[in-house]
Amino acid sequence: MSKKALDILAGKAGDAILETASYLGDEMALVQRAHILEVLGLCKTDPDLDFAMLSDLTVVDWLGTEPRFEVVYILYSLQHKHRLRLKVAVPEDDAVIDSACSLWMSANWAEREAWDLYGITFRGHPDLRRILMYDEFVGHPLRKDYPQNGRQPLIRRPDATPTDDLTQRLLETSHDRRVR
Repeated sequence: MSKKALDILAGKAGDAILETASYLGDEMALVQRAHILEVLGLCKTDPDLDFAMLSDLTVVDWLGTEPRFEVVYILYSLQHKHRLRLKVAVPEDDAVIDSACSLWMSANWAEREAWDLYGITFRGHPDLRRILMYDEFVGHPLRKDYPQNGRQPLIRRPDATPTDDLTQRLLETSHDRRVR
């Protein structure tokens, strides 16, 4: 059934779709970066597609190839029970793509995570800031060229209690028996 959705999308999106593939029920379309928002909008609003749900958004780092990154959208239709994966190639020197937050609220945190961990900027995102790493963190840790033993500055929270011998020890009633 997802193959039917892929065929409908390819017919209606025209040149915005660079290629399509289907393997064992896993349908994929490679979309031009400049047209991603209109293709995503078509996927959501067209009654034949009706992808009401953005299940996931992630990034693949193809270090050593150009374009280096792929932003991957996984869509699901609750009505038609079909799934589709859209991929968009994003070059390293211009790692910017339009935000899908205007279409699906679930894109908000997923795009923040992609920016935080891979450095992909989502144009038009309402609140693009770090979500997992602290503000002073330098770099994007899921990039394949991030140093394996990279060290970051230790930033102490202003509301943290002072560290001393008492705060390092576990309570006697603790289930954790590492320290006695």
